[in-house]
Amino acid sequence: MKIRIKGNTIRFRLTKTEVGTLCKEGYIEEITDFGGHSFRYAVETKAIPALLQATYSENRLIMAISDEKVTNWDTNSVVGFEYTMQVDENKTLHLLIEKDFVCMDERLEDQADNYPNPKASVS
Repeated sequence: MKIRIKGNTIRFRLTKTEVGTLCKEGYIEEITDFGGHSFRYAVETKAIPALLQATYSENRLIMAISDEKVTNWDTNSVVGFEYTMQVDENKTLHLLIEKDFVCMDERLEDQADNYPNPKASVS
């Protein structure tokens, strides 16, 4: 799982295996160890009224997704989900969860578990 944070936007990208695990088990998590301190980020399915919601507590960022939305996500063509969460009266947090596609350019990272890039078949 990859995370990208810029300003008030949080974006998670999930591999095929991670999407499958989320659909079946309802939870996935990654840990970044800073030597004595860890940052955890996770996605969980929940019965929530909004499409997505995010919480941050004790060095742990959890993005919850409506459990009904992930039904068959591992086998359908839906790329991802996007929602703007109201943080307070004047602030919002833009949330995205997406399937991770193989990059079109050369990458050093292993992309074997990523989804095929739909642009790769366009001539």
